[in-house]
Amino acid sequence: MERGDLVPSGIILELLKEAMLASLSDTKGFLIDSYPQEVKQGEEFGRRIGDPHLVICMDCSADTMTNRLLQRSQSSPCAEDTSTIAKRLEAYYRASIPVITYYETKTQLHKVNAEGTPEEVFLQLCTAIDSIF
Repeated sequence: MERGDLVPSGIILELLKEAMLASLSDTKGFLIDSYPQEVKQGEEFGRRIGDPHLVICMDCSADTMTNRLLQRSQSSPCAEDTSTIAKRLEAYYRASIPVITYYETKTQLHKVNAEGTPEEVFLQLCTAIDSIF
């Protein structure tokens, strides 16, 4: 990780499991951001920890994502241009579509329309989370 390498999936899953078990008595549930990134990670999560009760997909157009990333890069030391963003989006779609399809058949998948303002998106997110409690 210090060299910029990806952390192996097994280590990530073990760290998630340990953190979840340590907090189990103090929480109603867990929000895990950007995981799994591949179907095999989701399958392993299901085997070792259990299937999630809810998976949320923040859904917006490629144009919206591009505009938001360009805005973010203006205040970030790692400036991105449209070509770099296009490559990132291509990789994102290539990885995320199979994960979304996997969870559509496996558990409750809720797509949040993320085209709106941060406040609008947050309200939709809260509604999705409240639906399982």
